[in-house]
Amino acid sequence: MNIRLWVLVGIVAISGFSQGMILPLIAIIFEQDGISSAINGLHATSIYIGILLISPFLEKPLRKFGYKPIIILGGLIVLLSLFLFPFWKSLWFWFVLRLLIGIGDNMLHFGTQTWITSFSTAQNRGRNIALYGLFFSLGFAIGPMMTRLLVINESLPFIISAGLSFAAWVTIFLLKNEIPEQDSSDATSFFGTFQRFGQVWKYAWVAFLPPFGYGFLEATLNGNFPVYALRIGIDINAVSIILPAFAIGTIVFQMPLGLLSDRYGRKRILRFVMISGFFTFIVAGIFEGSEVALFSCFFIAGMLVGSTFSLGISYMADLLPKKLLPAGNIMCSVFFSFGSITGPFIGGMMIQYAQGVSFFYLISLMLLSIFIALFFFRPQNHEIHSYE
Repeated sequence: MNIRLWVLVGIVAISGFSQGMILPLIAIIFEQDGISSAINGLHATSIYIGILLISPFLEKPLRKFGYKPIIILGGLIVLLSLFLFPFWKSLWFWFVLRLLIGIGDNMLHFGTQTWITSFSTAQNRGRNIALYGLFFSLGFAIGPMMTRLLVINESLPFIISAGLSFAAWVTIFLLKNEIPEQDSSDATSFFGTFQRFGQVWKYAWVAFLPPFGYGFLEATLNGNFPVYALRIGIDINAVSIILPAFAIGTIVFQMPLGLLSDRYGRKRILRFVMISGFFTFIVAGIFEGSEVALFSCFFIAGMLVGSTFSLGISYMADLLPKKLLPAGNIMCSVFFSFGSITGPFIGGMMIQYAQGVSFFYLISLMLLSIFIALFFFRPQNHEIHSYE
């Protein structure tokens, strides 16, 4: 594997570290300051709002200037935002900084995802995107450990994260810039971007459901499960052990699933993990009173559906010609954000109003719906017949 791939996944790892740190760190700080849980949760959506706001505007500069400038600017926005947190502790100021981190992270991920999917071949795409997902997951899993530094100094986690982001950011200057394949004379127009969104949706709509599902799943488990667990009598210490089991399962099986998708096809592997995830969460719902059963189900679910974002990106790249990959990657991020925003809201409504019905059945229903869509989808692009 060349230096280009390692530099890009290294940048993504630090981005995952920063995101994994920010979510619990600010939640704990706000909780200690007596800010309501409702405001706390609403504040956390600012990252996803930033992702959605910038998404329609990314393809034009990428096609005009190339991958490297987009990644450089996105990384710069993230590290400066992290650096500014200690300067002024204000609810609205921190909301804006988190929104800027969402914008910067989306630029960074859009640039790296599109670059990797562009230079990867159909035979190694699953492996390369799985490596991308693995490094992000590792960073995201390590990030929450920074909350322990709060007992030393509230600013310390932000400063360390900004320093690590800077160290990763400078490595992008080692790479030679490349420009995506152009498709027409209006390739850099804003109107052309929305035309390509329509083409992308026509050919690859089903590939955006796994990123949506992953966003829904990740945000719901992190945002709703602790509340639900306490309501059904599970100890908070047990929750702190059960919840990371999903991330551990994701890390363990990210690469194997990517390699299997290269060999047996993205669609087959996606259908397998969706239906298996469906049954896993059904079992979790049946045995939700057992902490051991929940830990096992979370770990198995992580092994199965924890890679759906990276598998979805790989499948999208199989379905689309290279000239549409920038628009396709944007839509993957948009659908992930939709899932991340809607998941906790729907999950919270179910916990509040559907008492007596297991919270895990909501996740099972979502996974089953994606499986059905994958089962009936028939691609229109003749180039990917070998990956069915």
